[in-house]
Amino acid sequence: MSLDAIFFDVDDTLFSTSEFAEKARFASCAAMHRAGLKLEPQVLMDELREVVSEFSSNYDHHFDQLLRRIPKRHYKGVNPAIILAAAVIAYHDTKIRELVPYADAIRLLEDLARLDLVRGIISNGLTIKQAEKLLRLGVYPYLTPTAIYISEQIGINKPNVKLYRRACSDLNLKPSRCVYVGDHPTRDIDPANTLGMITVRLRSGGRHDGAPGQTAARHEVRDYEELRAILVQQYGLPLPTTAGDGGAGAGAATHPAAAAPVPVD
Repeated sequence: MSLDAIFFDVDDTLFSTSEFAEKARFASCAAMHRAGLKLEPQVLMDELREVVSEFSSNYDHHFDQLLRRIPKRHYKGVNPAIILAAAVIAYHDTKIRELVPYADAIRLLEDLARLDLVRGIISNGLTIKQAEKLLRLGVYPYLTPTAIYISEQIGINKPNVKLYRRACSDLNLKPSRCVYVGDHPTRDIDPANTLGMITVRLRSGGRHDGAPGQTAARHEVRDYEELRAILVQQYGLPLPTTAGDGGAGAGAATHPAAAAPVPVD
């Protein structure tokens, strides 16, 4: 079977969102403590997790809500704006250091970009926030610029199958000739299956690894070297062997980042 396109989710697919978020949020809590908030960083982190759970990860004012929940006696004599600014600075500094892609994902994208194949994104989230990730992760140069679909920008949220249909329709693609790679069984795999796309579930130890879906992915992989092998062996893509693996897909690649993040501030 020939392929015309391969689409990717972003969070916990191109990089470990869960790992990054923990580091960035804890750094912010530690910064708030240093700025004069008289509660230990771990105490603040536990409260922040509740805030994120209640208001969702896409909410823009987690730190404001966190500070509202804390009695003012814990930061008496300190301007709350200083505490909030310290949290924001620490979060963004962590993005510069820690927001990096899976190394084997970058290698595969580099090779896919040499082929006559659409390389796209179908992602849930806020438009600027998701676009920033594509730039910081360094994946944007390997994508087809017209093939980036972010739920807020399109006005359709996962798991609505219309988001996937819109991407295929806009680009004049047959879903049956498009691969979709994601980690979430109900937001990524089920709707893409409904449309008839070739689904690949990445199970690399992320937060959704054990979650059930209503349908099974066509393929399940632990890393992007396994995906490379499938693309070569089952779909005939002329992808090169990655250095030192002894053949396309031979051996599991690890996920530490190989590329430095691209600052956008």
